[in-house]
Amino acid sequence: MSSTTTETTSSTSLPYEECRGVLRVYSDGSIVRSSKPSFDVPVHDDGSVAWKDVVFDHTNQLQLRLYKPAASKSKLPIFYYIHGGGFCIGSRAWPNCQNYCFQLALSLQAVIVSPDYRLAPEHRLPAAIDDGFAAVKWLQAQALSEEDTWLTDVADFGNVFISGDSAGGNIAHNLAVQLGAGSPELAPVRVKGYVLLAPFFGGTILSKSEAEGPKEAFLNWELIDRFWRLSIPVGENTDHPLVNPFGPFSRSLEEVPFDPILVVVGGSDLLKDRAADYANRLKNWGNKIEYVEFEGKQHGFFTIDPDSEASKALMLIVKRFITENSS
Repeated sequence: MSSTTTETTSSTSLPYEECRGVLRVYSDGSIVRSSKPSFDVPVHDDGSVAWKDVVFDHTNQLQLRLYKPAASKSKLPIFYYIHGGGFCIGSRAWPNCQNYCFQLALSLQAVIVSPDYRLAPEHRLPAAIDDGFAAVKWLQAQALSEEDTWLTDVADFGNVFISGDSAGGNIAHNLAVQLGAGSPELAPVRVKGYVLLAPFFGGTILSKSEAEGPKEAFLNWELIDRFWRLSIPVGENTDHPLVNPFGPFSRSLEEVPFDPILVVVGGSDLLKDRAADYANRLKNWGNKIEYVEFEGKQHGFFTIDPDSEASKALMLIVKRFITENSS
């Protein structure tokens, strides 16, 4: 039986595994989570973006954070940004996530929806996928009720894009499969495309970039393996269908109709080969897929250094993708 505390230290001398300094899982199953973020950077809130938190799942007390350009008076596309963290760490409230959402709102001129989801190992997969679905069903409820004018006055519910970073990219993929082209079960909400930012996929057979990636990489194999062991269902391996889209137990995606998908990865990211294989397969099956690789860039480069030239170039690519696939 595992237990969770939110203290930053523990007196136990048991062996433990650690994730980014904010999660420790001890050999007896006890779990210690820090209340501090992994990326403790200043929040750059200059008032140009309005934001607020909303509970979207009262049962699990899950919140999402909404952002919109403060000066906007016209209808804007809706852009989900689902944070990463190997399904084990991360939050909509972490400052690096909030700063990136500020940039997304202004650069894309969009309403940004940044949902939390239940984290492993306390809540293993498929919990995060289920919560991602709940977050988009919440948007449908808002579109139907029109009660929250803060959102409905500016949101174009027929022009929605779902993006995710790392584990969030995995969630976005699984939502694309579940919702299908046109997202009919979300009406009047209409998903127009997906943006997978360094999606977190796995498999029991390592890719070349996973096997040969340097130990000093920001997301190295040791951490990738730890995230998977802590997040996949007990007794399963990384060929689980939610982890490996093309594994031996996965549903064939060849006949699944997808909305347009933009796949982005850093050239030095250990997840690169899986992202490229994902994009190539879906494209060869007749889907509208765009693959962009940033040479020499590590995992998560766009949130670690959002003001870099590569990050600025990525923002322009995402903006073009939205424009090309909007109503």
